[in-house]
Amino acid sequence: MKPIRVLTAFFAIACISLSHGQEKKTDSITVVQDSIKVEVSVVKDTIINEVAVNHPVVIDSLWLETMYSSPLYDALPVAFDGDMKKVSINDVELTTELLRERLERLNEQTPFNLEYNPELERLIKYYLKTRSKYYPKMMARALYYFPMFESYLDKYDIPLEIKYLAVVESGLNPRAKSWVGATGMWQFMYQTGKQFNLNISSYVDERQDPVKSAEAACKYLEVLYKTFNDWDLALAAYNSGPGNVSKAIRRSGGHRNYWNIRPFLPSETAGYLPAFYANMYIFEYAKEHKIAPLTPMVHHFATDTIRVKSPLTFEQLNATLNVSNEMLQFLNPEYKLDIIPFVKGKNYAVRLPMQTAGDFVAMEKEIYALAAKEAAEREKPLPQYFEMNQRIRYTVRSGDYLGKIANNYGVRVSDIKKWNGMRTSNLKVGQRLTIYPKKLNFTVSKSSSSSKKIEKKIPANGKRMEYIVQKGDSLWSISKKYEKITVQQIKEWNGIWDGNSITPGKKIILYKI
Repeated sequence: MKPIRVLTAFFAIACISLSHGQEKKTDSITVVQDSIKVEVSVVKDTIINEVAVNHPVVIDSLWLETMYSSPLYDALPVAFDGDMKKVSINDVELTTELLRERLERLNEQTPFNLEYNPELERLIKYYLKTRSKYYPKMMARALYYFPMFESYLDKYDIPLEIKYLAVVESGLNPRAKSWVGATGMWQFMYQTGKQFNLNISSYVDERQDPVKSAEAACKYLEVLYKTFNDWDLALAAYNSGPGNVSKAIRRSGGHRNYWNIRPFLPSETAGYLPAFYANMYIFEYAKEHKIAPLTPMVHHFATDTIRVKSPLTFEQLNATLNVSNEMLQFLNPEYKLDIIPFVKGKNYAVRLPMQTAGDFVAMEKEIYALAAKEAAEREKPLPQYFEMNQRIRYTVRSGDYLGKIANNYGVRVSDIKKWNGMRTSNLKVGQRLTIYPKKLNFTVSKSSSSSKKIEKKIPANGKRMEYIVQKGDSLWSISKKYEKITVQQIKEWNGIWDGNSITPGKKIILYKI
């Protein structure tokens, strides 16, 4: 589904490079994840034998930290030391015999090959000992998301235990994003998301939509299961791609049991299924390990959606409905900029707590009025850039220069250059220019003359004067002869549209205001 996470590859390379040294020495590795830095001190002769084999454990711990806590661990554990046969967490001892019994019970209830092995035991006990503080928060999220997932897993006839895949992929964080761009709880890459009809735009990323991404994941898993006819292999393919799983099967001599092809899979995928099994065990036996979920922010059944009729921001909903931005972001993680856009045919909706949804219906007019008011107060594009009916085509004449032309039409030289893709101010006689004159507050009247004319706009106060156009005159030069008279005013007073329409001997009217 996606490339191996860069974080995994980084640690793998780090472990290999460190293994070349023999002397006991501490190196400092800087890991950057979601703009957070962690300094990791690594003792070479310790990491060689343990982390090189078990680095997915370390990486998974780091990944979980970025999902739930900031900053990361001050000291990143590089190995799990101690006697794995006797581990007590929350004053609950987990013996190998008891773990075997529980795994066997889970194996009977699921189509996965959830069999005991020492490495899985090591991983489960490692998670219980080092990650217990995260599970209450994850389990609170699970109370909201899992019922939603289960409805789609059931719809596509997929094992319900697949819901724990989202725990491994993202820690149930819908806005999780890996270094390589995999996004959402189910970690879809851009192209894979598009392949399964997840809309991605500047405003919306449906890979972060809990409902739509869950259904897309089900569709993808359905395809993978049909390819391998085995759920363990389907999950391995979800992580590293079906091609890597097929190659591992061939290299193993044709074996199709995950544990038999595991040595031939990419390193992260080799730790992927054990992480899935370990999380499944901990969620299923959380009560026995005295791990209880925090109170969820809201239950999915206690929410409702409302389609928007115009763009709305989370801030506007917060101001009118008194619903926190945190709640809005939790319920609507697909909106990247905290804005619900309105696009014809898309039917974008906002999810709200049930009571708040009722308030939205009751206050709908006020909400949209606020949105309209704020939209009206935003700066608008100048009309000359967008009103195509105002565009004219000007032919350069002898004696023209950009400053003169710009002044005639009430625009800037830089505007003319931008509209016409000009790098210099040089002009040629006969050159055609596109110009967007400033919008005039009068209408165009019919005229039999070749030049356009407009209805005259006479000022209420002002002394009327007549001026006879001289050879070489322009509206700009005339305006300079009279203080406080502009080119635009001369046009309005005389019904002139095109500055080139004035000719020597023509009489124009001026007003001294």
